Amino acid sequence: MAELVNFALLSFASFFTILNPIGVMPVFMTMTAELDRAAKTRTARKAALTSFITMVIFAFTGKFLFQFFNISADSFRIVGGIIFFSMGYEMLQARLSRMKVSEEDVKQYVTDISITPLAIPMICGPGAITNSIVLMESAATLEKKAVLLAVMAFVNLLVFVILWGSAGISKALGNTGNKILMRLMGLIVMVIAVEFFISGLRPILQNIFQIKQ
Repeated sequence: MAELVNFALLSFASFFTILNPIGVMPVFMTMTAELDRAAKTRTARKAALTSFITMVIFAFTGKFLFQFFNISADSFRIVGGIIFFSMGYEMLQARLSRMKVSEEDVKQYVTDISITPLAIPMICGPGAITNSIVLMESAATLEKKAVLLAVMAFVNLLVFVILWGSAGISKALGNTGNKILMRLMGLIVMVIAVEFFISGLRPILQNIFQIKQ
């Protein structure tokens, strides 16, 4: 029993840190600034659910998929960095919050942003996918696998709750506050993107040039 508890705590700490819902919240707020509360709730729910499903899929099949397509986690980080940088640049220009969404387009818009970039790669990025694969490999028993799935579900539930609560913060900030926050977060996202890109590129270059750390 103690072993299962320790495994659950390890899984929770690693996933919550990697998914970082607090860090995703400002981006979520700016991307959904023009939506009503119901649409924001649907966006948060779909993003968290998509993240959970992605984590589960990769937990069971990720190792084989990566090997089959010869994909590395470092390549995933590079692509994620490029996506983050592009999105951060748009945020720095305060363009995202100017996006007006008509009522008939709200459903499609919610689906689009909840899947990417919110769920993938912002919430469930290379780190979360790699963590899912590694922890599933470590879960030698059915009990540990069940605990891991339960922790994944719980962490993504927390992600939904935190993103859902951000609607009130967005309303309190108002339009001007949201634009200021978006520019600040755009700069931070671009910095994170560079870190993602470099962290993915460095091991590849070290491998190419056979550089020892």
